[in-house]
Amino acid sequence: MNESILIRNAAAIMTGGSGADDDPARAAGPDIRIVGDTIDAIGALSPQRGETVVDATDCIVYPAWVNTHHHLFQSLLKGDRAGLDASLTPWLAATPYRFRAQFDERRFRLAARIGLIELARSGCATVADHNYVYYPDMPFDSSAILFDEADRLGLRFVLLRGGATQTRQLEAELPHALRAESFDAYLADIERLAHRYHDASPRAMRRVVVAPTTVLYSISPAQMRETAAFARRLGLRLHSHLSETVGYQDSAYAMHRQSPVAFCGEHDWLGDDVWYAHLVKLDVDEIALLGETGTGVAHCPQSNGRLGSGICPVYELVQAGVPVSIGVDGAASNEAADMISEVHMAWLAQRARVGMAAQPLYRGGSFEGGAHAATVEDAIHWGTAGGARVLGLPEVGRVAPGYSADLAIYRLDDPRYFGLHDPAIGPVASGGRPTLAALYAAGRRIVTDDALDGVDMAELARDARAAVKELLDAVA
Repeated sequence: MNESILIRNAAAIMTGGSGADDDPARAAGPDIRIVGDTIDAIGALSPQRGETVVDATDCIVYPAWVNTHHHLFQSLLKGDRAGLDASLTPWLAATPYRFRAQFDERRFRLAARIGLIELARSGCATVADHNYVYYPDMPFDSSAILFDEADRLGLRFVLLRGGATQTRQLEAELPHALRAESFDAYLADIERLAHRYHDASPRAMRRVVVAPTTVLYSISPAQMRETAAFARRLGLRLHSHLSETVGYQDSAYAMHRQSPVAFCGEHDWLGDDVWYAHLVKLDVDEIALLGETGTGVAHCPQSNGRLGSGICPVYELVQAGVPVSIGVDGAASNEAADMISEVHMAWLAQRARVGMAAQPLYRGGSFEGGAHAATVEDAIHWGTAGGARVLGLPEVGRVAPGYSADLAIYRLDDPRYFGLHDPAIGPVASGGRPTLAALYAAGRRIVTDDALDGVDMAELARDARAAVKELLDAVA
């Protein structure tokens, strides 16, 4: 018999909807019933015999966040001084490339655990990790470690299987841990992972995605086409980095005389089963092409700001019909790699970006600022239902009957939330991180009052400090 849980008397319930008339962003509640792994009912509900009752008085309920782009291994690379004030290309050399060869099985597992716990404590239940720690004859299985760590915490996990079959440097100059795989080995491992882990069901707890690290650089054009066909034969989605900086535009035009998005389109890498991280630098025709093909974006505003890359034109992408989701990116370029701070930044950055285009009337201006560019409800939608859409999980990301019971219950007990006229917006609008009273993933309660079962935070902090010292000593 499925367990029944009644969440009672919530102060507000955000659904993850877009806010359109047929897709409301809020539910009146004040109660939510979970039966098994599914949201059964929302409304004024009475407890049933034997039902577990959770008191949500003065609490705010959101759909659990869906993070669509991360690099979990970077959780031990926060604030590296060598890359702290560098833009993307020098930062890559200064931080992730410099340390990557030092990640053995123990350090990789610890980094993954830290990142997943950080996300869970922000109210995130679905994590898509763009793992590119692969090289010939690896002594450990980084994919298996990621699935295992997510499973231990009870999180839904999507492996974005990265990697490269070519490099931008001569392999003879690279440490072994940075060398490219053969194309045959890359495809064979994806097939292995798909057979072992991939679940195509609409609320799957495990997924595999074909995700060469950067299609413009990591694989050849011919391999792009072959990889896309291979993925679609297996029923797998496609993901990569694209147009994070002007360097992508310069490279695409130098190598192919095309924009990055047009180049991807000619090589079968656009469609409603594809989404890209970043998409900061886009031409008008590229935005239109993304919209026409239904290709999605993982918007990573904090990393883009930290690296000085710019701000993704989400407002224009939404108008063009592009599916928008939120990713925190790796902690080596985002020291606040949690979903609360990410959606807070997404909300503010779009308004600021559009507002920057405002001109005075005497110069032909027509508007004053960009407050219309993003609402709190928009940011919640992008970080929940929007993420589920690009991941191909249609029964995830919403607080509505029939959907997976993935719920974040926040208690606004910090002074930053006092005085709110609309408490429902607090977790996004006020910033910080509200107390996570409870996090449910597929009906299972995995966080209670910011604590995860079996996780000793003091021990985790000690392990992290020791690992950082080891990494620094190794590259000294």
